[in-house]
Amino acid sequence: QVQLVESGGGLVQPGGSLRLSCAAPGSIFSSSAMSWYRQAFGKQRELVASISRGGSTTYADSVKGRFRISRDNAKSTVYLQMNSLKPGDTAVYYCNLKRVIVSTSFDYWGQGTQVTVSS
Repeated sequence: QVQLVESGGGLVQPGGSLRLSCAAPGSIFSSSAMSWYRQAFGKQRELVASISRGGSTTYADSVKGRFRISRDNAKSTVYLQMNSLKPGDTAVYYCNLKRVIVSTSFDYWGQGTQVTVSS
């Protein structure tokens, strides 16, 4: 079983910043793509940002220019730096690890961390 451990959520005022972290097993981290998703109350889970094994990144339009995903293969950890936070960013944020073995994709999820943006 692959366990992803998230941390860094909390309550922040609009315009503030938070950094989320997600630690993954070292044996598979460097060979896996990592992503952050979020799910607001009553809404579907949506992709926020992804980073490939080689470090290429993609972002949802709603967070471009404000969020930054990065990875540290030595620490087997992926980060999501969130700046200029808005109330609309309020959601549970989930870390995702995608591992491909012989053309079959396996997805693993963290437990989720709550981010609340409110004054």
